[in-house]
Amino acid sequence: MLLLNERQAVWLSLEEIQLDNQQKLDRSFFGQPRGLRTLFFTEMWERFSYYGMRALLIYYMYYSVAKGGLGFDQVTAASIMSIYSALVYVSSVLGGFLSDRVWGSRKTVFYGGILIMVGHIVLSTPFGAPALFGSIALIVIGTGLLKPNVSDMVGQLYAPEDTRRDAGFSVFVFGINLGSLISPILVGRVGLQINFHLGFSLAAIGMFFGLLQYYFDGKKNLSAASLYPTDPLEPKDVKKLVRRVLIGVIGLALVLLLMQLMNMLTLPHIINLITILVLVTPVVYFILMLTSEKTSSTERSRVRAYIPLFIAAALFWAIEEQGSAVLALFAANRVNLNIGFMHLQASDFQTLNPLFIMLYTTPFVLLWTKWGKKQPSSPTKFAVGLVFAGASYLLMAMPGALFGTGGKVSPLWLVGSWALVEIAEMLISPIGLSVTTKLAPKAFASQMMSMWFLTDSVGSALNAQIVKFYSTQTEVPYFAIIGISSVILGIILFAMVPSIKRSMKGIL
Repeated sequence: MLLLNERQAVWLSLEEIQLDNQQKLDRSFFGQPRGLRTLFFTEMWERFSYYGMRALLIYYMYYSVAKGGLGFDQVTAASIMSIYSALVYVSSVLGGFLSDRVWGSRKTVFYGGILIMVGHIVLSTPFGAPALFGSIALIVIGTGLLKPNVSDMVGQLYAPEDTRRDAGFSVFVFGINLGSLISPILVGRVGLQINFHLGFSLAAIGMFFGLLQYYFDGKKNLSAASLYPTDPLEPKDVKKLVRRVLIGVIGLALVLLLMQLMNMLTLPHIINLITILVLVTPVVYFILMLTSEKTSSTERSRVRAYIPLFIAAALFWAIEEQGSAVLALFAANRVNLNIGFMHLQASDFQTLNPLFIMLYTTPFVLLWTKWGKKQPSSPTKFAVGLVFAGASYLLMAMPGALFGTGGKVSPLWLVGSWALVEIAEMLISPIGLSVTTKLAPKAFASQMMSMWFLTDSVGSALNAQIVKFYSTQTEVPYFAIIGISSVILGIILFAMVPSIKRSMKGIL
């Protein structure tokens, strides 16, 4: 075993030298390394499957059984959607750990894709609520394995001083949104007009294509270093890990038993429990990284700088992720879906998110490329992003304030809101991916990327509680309060930019 590790170390050292040389010269994919092509299309197909399912899922849950749905009430359906998103991204912690310590990023991504595909297949079966929750479990684990490691491999394509990094991540995000744009139109319409389960089966087929592309194209374009963990488990680590897992499982079992004895083992209380666990997870992870002997003093300072960016991103995602819950309900209940001879489906509005991202990607890539080292710092971009996110919800408060909440309104209100929030996403999402790879301690490379996805998880967990307050009657104050809060927090973050930059130790 020791000999194998030594051989791996020699191989990886040679591989790193070769990869560095290749990165400086390789501009074969829109001026970016060719490995970005592999990861671009892998993520495109994964997002096709996920967002296709997501565009359809809330309607599947609250439609009556007679219409092919499960018959949940709308509040419960919205809460499940939010906690689903939270679990999807909190599971990235598991994916980061297995990549760093067990399988390496390339294998972890492949195994995750298989679980995602199986999860969509389960959801396409006519077995009601058991199939729903079984599918959620499979997709949650699978996405946790795939998402952080695909993004981490994108970061590995670039040297730290390579100014193409932010542009490369923007191209990568374009791939995400290309898959997300197509899927609601195809999966959503097939599901709503023909059959829910047929729609979910299309999501499974999309993930299958993604796996094929990743396996064969990855052999040619991805570094051999991605096949091995960066910090392999030692025998002593395995014993410690098993002990911690057992303690965690026993602790969770005791909590569930206590809830059962108190007659609290219900779906709303389980959602509350998951919310608490999700909020606690990043706190624990930050403590582990800050106190680890493997984290240098410089890395520790950069982790501290990352904390306010983490909070800002979580607040942004709390707004953005409501698109599949609150805005989906707004589209179904408050929007006039008949435009001339055209009849829209409520799921069609889920295309606005990726559509605007795709429209914005080129201008933003050109802008960051033109500015180069003169571009605003990452904390500044985050602060401006929070202001735009808040503005998107302030706009959503206007139709109810102007015309009342009893009738139907123009779909242009939703179009305008998404147009604003996606400016925020361009200022936060690709920038966050990029800065995470730059601020990550070496020993926690993939796990730090997991922390980035935890921002989405924390935001979604908060949503599981917040969306309970949304209804047609509370529409105006709901959007106004959230919007104003985001703008104020953006201003506060802007004031903190100088101190954050000092802690980043030279990282932009």
